[in-house]
Amino acid sequence: MTIPTEHDTSGLVNAGSEAAEALARQLMNAYPDATCTLDCSTPFQLLIATMLSAQTTDERVNRITPALFGEFPTALDLAQARRDTVEQIVRPLGFQHRRSGQIIATAQALCTEFGGEVPQSNKELEKLPGVGHKTANVVMGVCFGARALTVDTHVGRLSRRLGWTRATSVTRVEKDVTTLLAGVNWTKLSHVLIAHGRSVCTAQGPRCDECPVVDRCPKVGVVPWSGGGQ
Repeated sequence: MTIPTEHDTSGLVNAGSEAAEALARQLMNAYPDATCTLDCSTPFQLLIATMLSAQTTDERVNRITPALFGEFPTALDLAQARRDTVEQIVRPLGFQHRRSGQIIATAQALCTEFGGEVPQSNKELEKLPGVGHKTANVVMGVCFGARALTVDTHVGRLSRRLGWTRATSVTRVEKDVTTLLAGVNWTKLSHVLIAHGRSVCTAQGPRCDECPVVDRCPKVGVVPWSGGGQ
C-alpha cells in the first residue's frame, strides 16, 4: 500500500481535472469585485499594513492606518520615527512593541537597501525584517501584477474543502493549488476565496444553501452550518 504524503494530490476529488478550473472560475465570477481589503495607496503602505495584519483582522488594521500613514506616509518618514510614537498608534492591534519595531526596521531597510522603494521580487521582499512569503505574495500580487496565491486561513480551509489539496502547511497548499489551477489568476483567486470564506464558507460551518458553487463543490470534510448558535 502506498501512503499518500501531505503534498500528494492523487485521488483528490478535483485533482488533475478540468473540473477544478471550472469550479474556480465559477466562484470567481460570483465575486467580480473581490479585492484586497486593506486600505492603502502605495506599495509601501500595503507592505506595512500587511505586516500589521498578522494575528488580527484587516478591519482593525484599517482603523489605525489613517493615523499611521498620516504621520508617516513614506519609508523615510517611518524609518526616522520615534518608536514610542509608533507604538501608541498600533497599540489597538496588540503586540505593539513587536509590531512597531518590525515596521520601523523594515522602513529603515527599505531606505538603506532600496532607496526607500519597495522591491519588486519575492526574494528581495523576504529579506526585509518581519516580511514572510505570505506578505511578499500580497505585495507582489496587488501592487506589481504578479500571479501570487496568498494562503491565509480562509484560502487554506477552502482549498481543502474544494478538494484542491490535502495539505495543511501554507507552502504545500500554495504548491498544490497553483499546480492544479495553472490557468487561473492566483491573485484574484486569493481575494475571492477570502471573500467567500468570510461570508459563506466560514470556519464555523459553511452556508451551503448560499454558495454559488454548491453544485460543483465536493464538500470535503464539511459539516453544514446549522444557524442560530451563539
